[in-house]
Amino acid sequence: MTTMTPVNEIAQRARSALIAFPLGIYAVSRLVQLALLWWMAPDGKIRDRLLAWDGGHFVRVAEEGYPRGYSYDIDGHLVGNGLAFFPGYPMTVRFVHLVTRLDYGTAAITVSWLAGGAAAVLLCALGTRLYDERAGLALTALFCAQPMSMALSMGYSEALFTALVAGMLLCAHRGDWLLAGLLGLGAGLTRPTGAAAAIALAVAALLAVYKRRADAQGAGGTPVWKPVGAAVVALAGVPAYLLWVGLRVGDLGAWFDIQTAGWGTTFDYGESTLTFLRDAFKAGDGWIQVSIAWMLLGVVALAITAVRMRVWPPLVVYGLIVLVLVLGQAGYYHSKPRLLVPALLILVPPAVALGRARPRTAALVLTGLGAFGLWYGSYLITVWHYAI
Repeated sequence: MTTMTPVNEIAQRARSALIAFPLGIYAVSRLVQLALLWWMAPDGKIRDRLLAWDGGHFVRVAEEGYPRGYSYDIDGHLVGNGLAFFPGYPMTVRFVHLVTRLDYGTAAITVSWLAGGAAAVLLCALGTRLYDERAGLALTALFCAQPMSMALSMGYSEALFTALVAGMLLCAHRGDWLLAGLLGLGAGLTRPTGAAAAIALAVAALLAVYKRRADAQGAGGTPVWKPVGAAVVALAGVPAYLLWVGLRVGDLGAWFDIQTAGWGTTFDYGESTLTFLRDAFKAGDGWIQVSIAWMLLGVVALAITAVRMRVWPPLVVYGLIVLVLVLGQAGYYHSKPRLLVPALLILVPPAVALGRARPRTAALVLTGLGAFGLWYGSYLITVWHYAI
């Protein structure tokens, strides 16, 4: 019978803590979110709220598969359909349904909850590796309680996508290139912003190749083909789905046409966002509009701060591309806080600051931010009348 040395025992306890603590933070945030939702929902139909808006499209794709082509309204105008939604999340929902026999809606919520827990653990591990354990825990807490972290409880793909991206970045930092490439491919097949994750992995691969070539020893390092191969695999994800949609419909630009028709999503280099900010601050007629305007300015400031802090370059590249894609496109302004949930980079500066603060101060700040963020998400899916 073997016994662990004190050093091994301490290491095992540390690893267990890095799983238990972020899972605890995530579980508490979800329970508080549900309690707020139950308190605020006028009709008490919590499950319907969690499957609202795009959640219905995801469940339909999981249950029925993808349409064969374009969809039109009774006047012959092109409208959005399920082809706008990448397959990673709905196919995972279908798998869970087949394995557990849960109905598709319940399976969708289950996937999001489980993936959110995985994202919390992986983010804590990433933050700990880049900085320290306290920063990792703060990063997890900020992620779980940010405005529109409600999406982590809904039939949406943000939780699964974040878990894949966080896992990819963690593996890349560790040098586990095969797994990093597969996770990057999964991210690319889950959301269009998976392109940002793939480019970030390519940056990590380039850094690894440069480091190997700069190493005077040369021998015994990671073979060049591993990081390069991981980047190539990840970069294939988004183009593969866009090409599949184009071939299925018979028009290579079909995915973009469907997105524009259904959700008004076009890349206008930030013109719509600047117009929204001007209108919100000049003549905003509602507090949601003004609050989102302040949030958008805040995330830009946080991104600039992260760059000045010299955060790990792949994470910077990923976060900045996501920010550009979200702020540079037209579409519903009230969806932008949700679209920024997986951005991650914007959470690093406050996470590092809270990690260095006194525990009591950090706890008070996180409690205050959590109370607002969890309530804000509940408000937007119970009182607010528009899609998020």
